[in-house]
Amino acid sequence: MTDRKQLAWLFKRHYREMYRLASIMLHDEAESKDIVHDVFARILESGKDLKADTAVAYLLASVRNRCLNRIRGREIRERVERLFLMDQELAQWQEPQKMEEEIKALETELERMEPPKRKEILLMHFRDKRTFREIAQLLDMSETAVYKHLRNAMKQLREQLKNR
Repeated sequence: MTDRKQLAWLFKRHYREMYRLASIMLHDEAESKDIVHDVFARILESGKDLKADTAVAYLLASVRNRCLNRIRGREIRERVERLFLMDQELAQWQEPQKMEEEIKALETELERMEPPKRKEILLMHFRDKRTFREIAQLLDMSETAVYKHLRNAMKQLREQLKNR
């Protein structure tokens, strides 16, 4: 078990190197400091025994992994924000009456849509004016899956209408 004295020594000895790695990966000073401090806090909480010969490798690998998790979290958050903005734009796209007329004109093309789930999602979104979240909850799937089905449905419709 690594005691506080050993941990303090490791912190003083390797903080700069760990911080430098985190800041290279994250490009954010505050997040980089948080990552390094979290690594040491986890070691202290877990009581993990760090051996002198492997401590540096373990500390740097921990920082790298935490940075990768943070980056992955950012990417997911950004995708969800884009989906939300896209959903909001689509909801305000047209007046309801004009939208209904266009949906009726497309229904013949919709009948040929494969797989049937795409058609269902497309109709729920445009005809029933449901959000990605509502559709995802009703169909027990993720919002990302709803987005992908909707995107593919729109692509399929465009191709069918282009070939008309």
